[in-house]
Amino acid sequence: MRRAAVSLRWKIALTVTAVCCAVAAVLGVLVHNAVARQTVGQVRKETRADLDIALDLFEYGTSREGINSVLDPPQLPEPLRKLVRSGGQGSMVGTYRGRPVMWAAAPAGDQIMAVWSPYGNTSRSLEKFDTAILGSAVLAAAAVALAGLFLAHRISRRLTRTAAVARRITAGDLDARVGAAPGGGPGGAGADAGGGAAGGDEVAAVAAALDSVAGSLQSRLQAEQRFTADVAHELRTPLTGILASAALLPEGRPKEMINDRLRALHRLTEDLLEISRLDSGAEHADLGSYDLAMLVGRCVSATGLDTEVRIVSSGVVETDRRRLDRILTNLVLNAHRHGRPPVVVTVDAVPGGVPGGAPTIEVRDHGPGYPDDLLRHGPRRFRTDAPGRGRGHGLGLTIAVGQAAVLGIDLRFTRAPDGGARAVLHLPPPSPVHEHTP
Repeated sequence: MRRAAVSLRWKIALTVTAVCCAVAAVLGVLVHNAVARQTVGQVRKETRADLDIALDLFEYGTSREGINSVLDPPQLPEPLRKLVRSGGQGSMVGTYRGRPVMWAAAPAGDQIMAVWSPYGNTSRSLEKFDTAILGSAVLAAAAVALAGLFLAHRISRRLTRTAAVARRITAGDLDARVGAAPGGGPGGAGADAGGGAAGGDEVAAVAAALDSVAGSLQSRLQAEQRFTADVAHELRTPLTGILASAALLPEGRPKEMINDRLRALHRLTEDLLEISRLDSGAEHADLGSYDLAMLVGRCVSATGLDTEVRIVSSGVVETDRRRLDRILTNLVLNAHRHGRPPVVVTVDAVPGGVPGGAPTIEVRDHGPGYPDDLLRHGPRRFRTDAPGRGRGHGLGLTIAVGQAAVLGIDLRFTRAPDGGARAVLHLPPPSPVHEHTP
């Protein structure tokens, strides 16, 4: 059975409390022993002084009135009795007539001379002192625990914020930063990612380091995006000229091969330009109302490929027709290029027959399915190295994901239970105006 994880704030608070309790316990024992030794020692000293006086009076046969002395008392503790019988003398806490007393005894001829002093007040004083120590320790532990919990909460909150920003960066939000206002909290001017943080704040140093990594990553990605856009833009003009020149070549197999490769290079250039626009966030949806079944049917027919369209239910959706066409075309072309027939597109504008749900479009083939790397990390440009799924630039699915993000569509890649690649688009739910439109 897996144990429940304990948060950092509680670990710090519990650790501080445990250390405080341990220190309080050690100090309490030391103080108790010192006070008890001093208090009991004072009573023992007074009792032994009375014993010396009682022995002197016994030796001279003088009355011992005024001194709590007894000869051979039956209540004398047995260890002390044995000590005196062996010729020694000593003192020990015991009882006399049901009350706690301090005994001091010594040999007196053939008898035992014992003197006692009341010990009840001393015992009660020590108990009260122990109670005071225990209460002070509990109050101190509670105060330290609260202070530790407050401090741990602040540290944990800052670390949680840093972790949340890291997750946002991982998800692709490269503008996310931990830093507050300049010169302020974590990641501000008071932090130095290279050598810690001002004042030795390690949490601020971690936050500043994360911001530095995010900034560096963002700069590099932006440089790569600009480079890709510039290259694609610069290639577009000469390619257009080359395509025009190729049209003047004499008919034959060489002309067909050249035109085929030039068209492929032209498509690649256009795809790179589109990806650059998507990466830069410059794309915006031009929304309109369309019948989903008709929209999907026209798009699939325009591909000219043998694709089955199944309409579970139809309805009006608000979307950008051109961008949705682009997404579906890329998914269908990918299914035909890398999968096996039949390729089926299923449209369900009213999932489960409940109005107001998110319309779905499913594109699936019956090939080997999407590779594990794509299912884990999503499509990556220029990566189509899955065995059995053909060759390509890996840009079609990348463009589909980018256009889906512009439209607010949730695009997921999975494997069908009975085999084959399966891409499912969850469109935004229809607005109330269009929910009941036939």
